[in-house]
Amino acid sequence: MARRYDPERRQRIIDAAIRVVGDKGLAGLSHRSVAAEADVPLGSTTYHFRTLDELMVAALRQANEGFAKVVAARGGLEDTRADLAGELAALMGEWLGGDRTGVELEYELYLAALRRPALRPVAAEWAEDLAERLARRTDPVTARALVAVLDGICLQVLLTGAEYDEAYAREVLGRVIL
Repeated sequence: MARRYDPERRQRIIDAAIRVVGDKGLAGLSHRSVAAEADVPLGSTTYHFRTLDELMVAALRQANEGFAKVVAARGGLEDTRADLAGELAALMGEWLGGDRTGVELEYELYLAALRRPALRPVAAEWAEDLAERLARRTDPVTARALVAVLDGICLQVLLTGAEYDEAYAREVLGRVIL
């Protein structure tokens, strides 16, 4: 029997892994659960991703790209005339607005790097990319501090279930920028 050509299979597996983690958390992630979600043979998941860590790296990288697209679409971080604290606060508002399932999923994968060293470089990519963008408007130390504050505010909002307070975020970020 000839192999069926399926150029989108790898991407479908990554998307399925993201859905599995979103529905069941990291504890529910397995090659078997992803294969069932993607409607592919189990061997396809292990062909494309030998280990679960490889699959999680791909999922986290895709999540990082999603945030990078939000940053790029706003464009305000590049505009030197724009209020940086206001832009960052609005960016977080857009990211945390509405259904937070995607953001929670991204943070679950991001925090999985604490126990899974293979994820650490990909988790660091997000922070480094944002810090590089911010360093064009500030200095490297302030840029890293801003990333830490963004992370902290996002985690507090996600963990407490509180409403995102854009005015508070703008005030705190503004204090770091000064």
